Amino acid sequence: MKILMLTWEYPPRIVGGIARVVHDLSKRLIKDGHEVTVVTYKDGDVPYYENDKGVEVYRVDNYMIHPNNFIDWIMQLNFNLVSKATEVINKNGKFDVIHAHDWLVANAAKTLKNSFNIPVVSTIHATEAGRNSGIHDDTQRYINDTEWLLTYESTEVIVNSNYMKGHVQGLFGLPYDKINVVPNGINLNNFTGIDRDYDFRRQYAMDNEKIILYMGRLVYEKGVQHLISAMPKILENYHDSKLIIAGKGGMLDELKAQVYNLGLSNKVYFTGYLNAKQVQKMYKCADVAVFPSTYEPFGIVALEAMLAGVPTVVSDIGGLNEIVEHRVDGMKSYAGNPNSIADSVLSLLFDAQLSANIAKKAKVKVKEEFNWNRIAQDTHYIYEKAICKTMAERQAEQIAQEKAKKTNKAKNTEKEITNLLTFKKKHAYA
Repeated sequence: MKILMLTWEYPPRIVGGIARVVHDLSKRLIKDGHEVTVVTYKDGDVPYYENDKGVEVYRVDNYMIHPNNFIDWIMQLNFNLVSKATEVINKNGKFDVIHAHDWLVANAAKTLKNSFNIPVVSTIHATEAGRNSGIHDDTQRYINDTEWLLTYESTEVIVNSNYMKGHVQGLFGLPYDKINVVPNGINLNNFTGIDRDYDFRRQYAMDNEKIILYMGRLVYEKGVQHLISAMPKILENYHDSKLIIAGKGGMLDELKAQVYNLGLSNKVYFTGYLNAKQVQKMYKCADVAVFPSTYEPFGIVALEAMLAGVPTVVSDIGGLNEIVEHRVDGMKSYAGNPNSIADSVLSLLFDAQLSANIAKKAKVKVKEEFNWNRIAQDTHYIYEKAICKTMAERQAEQIAQEKAKKTNKAKNTEKEITNLLTFKKKHAYA
């Protein structure tokens, strides 16, 4: 099967979770014998074309004009995605299916679908309404409407949790059987050969301190503010602990101010951006990982922590709630509740046996349920479903057109006979 992936991020450009999903899924599909082409945005000093171990990656610039806002910037990007994809199709032949990732490529997917008659499968990784607890301004409304447009134009829609299936179905009014649940996966070799590096660890905490780790973007829906609010209770009960916040985002200054106001400056450390190697080392140094999101469609960072062997605490919402079974392969806390977060963290810090059992079962669960072999097969099945549906629709349309032609022909013949009889009758009297 020839597959076209449309995405605004692909490694080394990583904005959120989409880049890793597209990268790992594409690599697995290549191993299964498919041809995968990615068309994406060129960011920084990376090549316009790259053969990434079998995945053909084409990158495009945006127009050299200054857009008024982010929405205009995205629209300009879509024009160039269409241009590059059209060039590739004219050169290498038509694709069997287009896989579009989120609203950022919706207009390009729609244009290519209608231009070349190729079915679209879309993955909705998150929604604007979910991120912002509703739609509050015109920009958010535009993004929400574009998300709806993408799901409408798609033959099949993929989401990564049962929570997201209900959310997307209710938000956009999609037929329930059009939405397919396929979880995100993780490269099971991510931590192979990676051990705890004590020299690296000492850059962030003393040997006697237990590291409580948050890894991810610093934005409101990730709930980092609630984890910081939980630290006074954690430190009151377990003084030798330290919170490491790894990542960057728009809330950085606000979170630093919160830490300062709580008098926690010596017990909370902001690392800033970490590269892939540093991320691996940081997970291995952690004693507890916490992901306190208030909105989370899936939560791939939780899989990373679980695979790394770190006992993990998650909020009881969205995809995180489905990944973890409380006190079996992780701990849950009430979303947005610092007191509940503190209780779950302290349970792990004080009970070494519970932590060890949870870490062991979590690693097994990730390997069995969230490996890309299984996920790629499920995704391929959805591609086949979309292609079959499209073919059936075309056949039904052809049959309807032929039937209409026959009906029109019969009507015309009947009209001709009626006209002839009228003519004969008229002239017979004459």
